[in-house]
This record gives sequence, C-alpha cells and structure tokens, in this order.
Amino acid sequence: MRTQTIRYQAADSSWSGELPALDSEHTLVLMFGARRFQQDPAVIAELRRHYPRAILAGCSTSGEVKGDTITDDSMVVAVSQFEHTTLKKATATIADAQGSRDVGRALAEQLAADDLRGVILLSDGLSVNGTDLAAGMSERLGDEVIVTGGLAGDGAAFERTWVLDEHDAPTTGCVAAIGLYGDRVRIGHGSRGGWDAFGPERTITNATSNVLFELDGQPALDLYKEYLGSRADGLPSTGLLFPLAIRAQEGDDKRLVRTILAVDEETRSMTFAGDVPEGWRAQLMKANFDRLIDGAAEAAQQTRREDENALSTLAIAISCVGRRLVLGERAEEEIEAVLDSLPGASELVGFYSYGEISPSTDGSCDLHNQTMTITTIRED
Repeated sequence: MRTQTIRYQAADSSWSGELPALDSEHTLVLMFGARRFQQDPAVIAELRRHYPRAILAGCSTSGEVKGDTITDDSMVVAVSQFEHTTLKKATATIADAQGSRDVGRALAEQLAADDLRGVILLSDGLSVNGTDLAAGMSERLGDEVIVTGGLAGDGAAFERTWVLDEHDAPTTGCVAAIGLYGDRVRIGHGSRGGWDAFGPERTITNATSNVLFELDGQPALDLYKEYLGSRADGLPSTGLLFPLAIRAQEGDDKRLVRTILAVDEETRSMTFAGDVPEGWRAQLMKANFDRLIDGAAEAAQQTRREDENALSTLAIAISCVGRRLVLGERAEEEIEAVLDSLPGASELVGFYSYGEISPSTDGSCDLHNQTMTITTIRED
C-alpha cells in the first residue's frame, strides 16, 4: 500500500505539489473540501481525469486537515493505492432524517460480502439522523465489519453540505459508503471526547427520534437558552459550545454526546444529529481545553497495533466542528497530538464535521458528536 497526500488552496488556485501517480482499480482518492466546490467542481473533475480507474469519495467540511495543519477554503486529498485490497463504492439519496435507517440498510446490502472488512461512511450533514444511519448499517453488517466516518460540514453555517455521488458530483442529500475487502487490510479506530458535564442531569420526557421537545417536562429550548444566556441569540451554532451528554439510565458508564443542528422557536424544540431517546438522562457539557487535546491523543492511541511503525498507513481524522470553535487558535494542538500518537509512517488527512461515526470501543458503530475520531488503514 502506498499513500500520498496533497492540498489544493482555492485562494491561489494551486496544488501543494504534484498529483501522485498512483492510479489503479485498487486506488482510493479521498477528498475533503469547502462547500464552494459544489458550485465550482473543477478540482474534482481534475482529480477524476488524473485517476480514471480509481474510486473517488469525499464530502464538504467545517475545516480541512492535512498533516498538522487546518485550513479553510481548500481541498485536502489522500491517494492510497492498495496491493491486496479491493474497493467498492455505494451511494444513496436521503431526503429527510426519517429515512436514515433504510438508507443505512440499503448501503450495507450493496456492500455486504464475506470478505468485507471495513466501511468508510460519509453522509450529508443536515438531512440525516446519524444514529439511525449507523444502526441501519450495523443491522445488516453486524459487529465484525468496522464502520467509521462522519457527517459532512458547512463551517458553522448549517445551510448546505455535499457528498460525492455515484457520478463524482458533489451532491446535497447524498450518503456514500466505501467498502474495503480482503484478508490483508487492517483497520484501526478510536474515538474520544474530553468534555466536562455540568448542571443537573435531567430526564428526556418528550422526544421524537432526534428532535428534543422537553426535559423534566419543560420546553427543552427554553432550558437550553437559560444556560447559554447572551449566546442564545447565535443558535444553533453557539450550541456547539455546550453539547448534550445522554445515557440510558443513571449509573450507566456509556454516554453519547449530541450537538444541535437546528432549533424551532414555535415548538420550543431542538434537532440533534443523532437520537435523543425518551426516558434517557441528559446533561449539558462544557469544554476543558487540556482534556480535549488529551482526548484527541487517546483516540489515536486506540488505533495502534504492534509492529506497525514501518508500514504505510492512511490516517483519517474526523473531529466535530464544536471542538474547533471551542479550541480556537489551539485547534491545531489536537491535530498535533494525534500525529504524535500515530505510527511514524502515517499520512494524515481529515475534516471537521457535524458528527462522527465509529464504534465506541469494539462492536457496532455509533453516532458521536464532539469527539475526535481516528481511522487508520494499512495492509499487512
């Protein structure tokens, strides 16, 4: 396996280097870029011309990662040519969040095979219920197939996102899944947060799927605004600074984090990227800068295996846009922490997202928010 990374900067219409000569039927060209490339897809067309036999996959972002650098208004690209691994891309259209589980099942059906080892899942960031999407994949593929990925971003605008469809067009309302097949491919995964819970833990008393109406019998949006104070005027983007931790019951060690996608002033409700089930417990969270950075390092360490430092590794970092907003100028510190914890031969690309998809530890995948999620791919 050979991997090289490169960046296109829109400001001066230039690449950071030559496009690597790695085209083949076993090549994956993975790209993460700004929303602007939906209106001006010339760079995507250039990549297709340069890699006519490869599989192209990618999505829009809330910031692009290559190596130890975060940029905006750019496109980062990883070109990986496998020796022993075959690839397949499946796509589907998603009109609204209610169809998310069916889309997950349909994509899994297209990819399912005895030698399927992993799936990279990239979804529209706004018209999806990430919990249901991940659950649909897991229902068909089980726990043996590692599914990781993320929801496309749009800065802090929450207006429109894109994913490359079956024709390599950057398309709104699209979900894409790339299957990796064979006995030689090795996939590592890790996901960590680093937020601190605060305030009372409340019960979700009225919710439908990923729409939260009431906490402890009170309008959820009103309670949330009380905590945000003057920042409430900036919702939904300011909600990224105060995510919600949910767990099935008191004493449950497994918590999932949810961030807001939209608010409805009329119904006093909030829409999240993943499910907020009735009866579950919910508590607000706030940032702890050092713990966020430590969490990024721990996510990378989770992916590590023995005797891998000399092996070429593609590393994909997907971190929540809320982490970037909170960390501000320190955001690159979490990327540096990831690099320090990865094998020495790793090539790192990634993006800031509206949600991260990964197993919590082992087993089926979950939708996470406000985490740093790392996927590593290499061949023995």
